[in-house]
Amino acid sequence: MAIAMLRCCIPLSQSQSQSQAQSPSLYSHLHHYNVEPGDSPLKTKTSISCTPSQLNPHDRSGMSFCVGTHLIPHPRKVEGGGEDAFFVSSYNGGVIAIADGVSAWAEEDVDPSLFPTELMANASCMVGDDEVNYDPQTLLKKAHAATSSIGSATVIVAMLERNGILRIANVGDCGLRVIRKGEVIFSSSPQEHYFDCPYQLSSERVGQTYLDATVDNTELLEGDTIVMGSDGLFDNVFDHEIVSTLANYSDATDAAKALANLASSHSMDTNFDSPYTVEARARGFDVPLWKKILGKRLIGGKLDDITVIVGQVVSS
Repeated sequence: MAIAMLRCCIPLSQSQSQSQAQSPSLYSHLHHYNVEPGDSPLKTKTSISCTPSQLNPHDRSGMSFCVGTHLIPHPRKVEGGGEDAFFVSSYNGGVIAIADGVSAWAEEDVDPSLFPTELMANASCMVGDDEVNYDPQTLLKKAHAATSSIGSATVIVAMLERNGILRIANVGDCGLRVIRKGEVIFSSSPQEHYFDCPYQLSSERVGQTYLDATVDNTELLEGDTIVMGSDGLFDNVFDHEIVSTLANYSDATDAAKALANLASSHSMDTNFDSPYTVEARARGFDVPLWKKILGKRLIGGKLDDITVIVGQVVSS
């Protein structure tokens, strides 16, 4: 996330190895961390899928997620894996979350990926905490308080109850859409101080806290699809493109990969009139007057880390 600086989990698909498939997992950058006591870290891909019965073998009644994920780092940050972090949890009906690190910390010789990675690791281990009580805002409070790394991040958490209620807490401009029968029926609202400077949880006192989170509850039905993403997705892909892309895939993993690839393609297209440039022009940002006289305008995608989580709502 190139902006101004104000400054546990789901079993793997059956196609992956049995040694990996038995342990809940935190996915961050291009690494997968086991968070069960006694487990050790393992590397794996960032795309996963599951059958409904795999989501929570101890409670198969009610609503749950079938999840696929995909992460594409910024082209200049591939070696380090980018600055987004995320996790997927099988607790209750399912928990999904993304944290997008603020890249401006690199100017202070701070690795921008450390804060979001630790924040997500803490959150993944606290989803079942009695004090959290399956409240995403409280989860942000506890995870933030436990994070000691220097840095900041935008973050979104969504927790599905078995009765179909999706509880969402969002700080900044990560986003979430709910698609039902080919239409977006819910869209999270970004929070920002000014254009391109979103709210963010931070190690510094100037940042926001869990109290600043936008909290939403929305009722899901079997067959609904959830799309959660960092701003690298929503800055480069319009909602109607998300809907049309999902229509081509029945598998959550394939859908997540397709959306991430579409966002990546748009982000590198200097002739694409992206959601980011449409919003920028609406806010008064554009090319100089002499270029306007020549008929030019501000267009193009926005290079960034891109994280996509697709959750298909199933009833078991």
